[in-house]
Amino acid sequence: MKTPNLNLKEKILMGPGPSMVDPRVIEAMQQGMFGYLDPDFMAILDDLAEKIRTVYDTKNASMAIPGTGSAGMEAGLSSILEPGEKVIMCVYGFFCERMVDMAERIGADVIPIRADWGADFPPELLEVELKKHSQVKLVTAIHGETSTGIEQNLNQISELTKNHDALFMVDAVTTLGGTQMEVDEIGIDYIYSASQKCIGAPPGLSPVAISEQALQSIRDRKTKPSSWYLDLSLLADYWGEKRIYHHTTPVSMIFALHKAYEILLEEGLENRYLRHKLNAEALVAGLSKLNIKVIPPVGSRLNQITPVWIPTDADDDMVRSKLVDDYSIEIGKGLGAFSGKVWRIGLMGESSRREYVLKLLHGLEEIFNECGFEIVSGSATDAANTYYESKDLKSFSNKLVI
Repeated sequence: MKTPNLNLKEKILMGPGPSMVDPRVIEAMQQGMFGYLDPDFMAILDDLAEKIRTVYDTKNASMAIPGTGSAGMEAGLSSILEPGEKVIMCVYGFFCERMVDMAERIGADVIPIRADWGADFPPELLEVELKKHSQVKLVTAIHGETSTGIEQNLNQISELTKNHDALFMVDAVTTLGGTQMEVDEIGIDYIYSASQKCIGAPPGLSPVAISEQALQSIRDRKTKPSSWYLDLSLLADYWGEKRIYHHTTPVSMIFALHKAYEILLEEGLENRYLRHKLNAEALVAGLSKLNIKVIPPVGSRLNQITPVWIPTDADDDMVRSKLVDDYSIEIGKGLGAFSGKVWRIGLMGESSRREYVLKLLHGLEEIFNECGFEIVSGSATDAANTYYESKDLKSFSNKLVI
């Protein structure tokens, strides 16, 4: 069998993840190897945990679980829920459904509340179910549903959850590092994200934060969590003061994630959030000139992922293939109910740059014209540039680089 060529052509990643990675993060991975209980490495872990707390805006215990965001999801569900315990799940997209699947697999009593894709989840639906069911252990929601581009308001969901003495678990895989997150203010007991999106590191770690109440509920279980590897109480004992060995830590990935958080905080949280917002709005301005309609309504749109309806008569696979082949740009396709109907354009972390927004719009202009769509050449990029120029970017911050 012929060995594949590893000298691959670099692509501009503008899909739902992973995102582009700063060269300094890749360089950090080349640091020499350390043992998982080495004092110098422990200092890196402590500093990383503090950085994770800073971006989550929490005082809760924080750590980075080995695995992608799905590992963070499964760690929460399998650690917090015992077989037969009730969990109410707010379901409004593909990854909400993944939560349901995981919870069912561990034997929880799952109560899914399904709402329309591409719209805000109505908290009143949760209120009805909480009144119907007693002794609910956990309520789950996704802050930024990657499949639909909806940024869900969490405040009412959290308030209702607390009023019924349940724990609140949140998915922040797409939003952390690109949208402000106030874990303690909102009242989130367990939250998880992923290294490869707005944080700007390679895939492989899931930064999480867990409240003392949630952690104690895990320690007080009658049965052991179904997953030893993802047992949050064991992981907390390794990351905490006890330093009890649990697993062989992915040392190089820890170095990468630490550097990514360092770069993020150097940029400044407000600057980073604003950069994501400005680039998303410029993209939408350009897409309007291509007659491409954005799915989420204004006020509920993620700045990290922009799902759009594929125009009538446009060939989904052909357009995405030409973007890759001719412009080295990758965008995402639709999932689940949106499969074959939607493109998902990602602007996360290092991929959220003015340069990439304009390159994508230019590529779409040319491809559409080749397909006979009669797009005015330069109209989309002009619209995006007009948006940028209208914002007087120098007035925001001398550290703001879009």
